[in-house]
Amino acid sequence: MTALVIRAPIACADVPGLCARVQRRAAENDAEVIVCDVRGLVRADVLTVHALARLQLTARRLGRRVRLLDAPAELRDLLRFVGLDEALPAARGLGVQPLGQAEEREEPRGVEEGVEPGDPAV
Repeated sequence: MTALVIRAPIACADVPGLCARVQRRAAENDAEVIVCDVRGLVRADVLTVHALARLQLTARRLGRRVRLLDAPAELRDLLRFVGLDEALPAARGLGVQPLGQAEEREEPRGVEEGVEPGDPAV
């Protein structure tokens, strides 16, 4: 398996070209997952997240998914902060096992938070 390598810095003008690369990769093989090596994205910002989200959107329109290979901690933290860590899962090595944890404050299925009549509003 080969990975699509994405390096920093990413400019707004780079996004259409990155999406075209995902389209070409999807046309070249029938793999369900398109692996993007993002280890070079050590300074993650909102534009980086925007570009990666657009790549995932492009892949999904083609019936594929994007997995991020060797995502730096800062990028994983930013994806988690903006709520895209499940939409853009990270993987280590060449396996594509998603990493991450359940979102905090999420109640297990079938459990609802209760309110006592005298409790103050939060």
